[in-house]
Amino acid sequence: MPPKKKQSRTMSDEHKAALAEGRAQGRAVRLYLEALAANKPKRGRKRTPDSISKRLSAIDASLEQADPLTKLQLTQERFDLQAELEAASGPAVDLGALEAAFVEAAGPYAARKGLSYAAFREVGVQPAVLAKAGIKRSA
Repeated sequence: MPPKKKQSRTMSDEHKAALAEGRAQGRAVRLYLEALAANKPKRGRKRTPDSISKRLSAIDASLEQADPLTKLQLTQERFDLQAELEAASGPAVDLGALEAAFVEAAGPYAARKGLSYAAFREVGVQPAVLAKAGIKRSA
């Protein structure tokens, strides 16, 4: 019996468009959720660049006479504060544009993936944003 020839398959244009749309929706949802997580408000007083600089100066002064264990902890705190200072001076995230893209994509994405209102709420999406996206509470 002769070997069977493998038939090459091609995707239809509709299939390609559906895949591209799914990727775009997933990207919009992912970027918005990542921005929410990165900009999640922290408890307590907000640190200003000035207060961070003051603490860095205090750490530098304390390092001279610190014992080795305290020196280790102060050095780590200095690294953390320097990273926080650099992050604060970085480019601001345009949450409005990400939210608009999320609102457009989240409804169809949630329906296709079987995601509930409660799941979005659990990860920090506000009810007003979900309402704009057409994701409603279910019984």
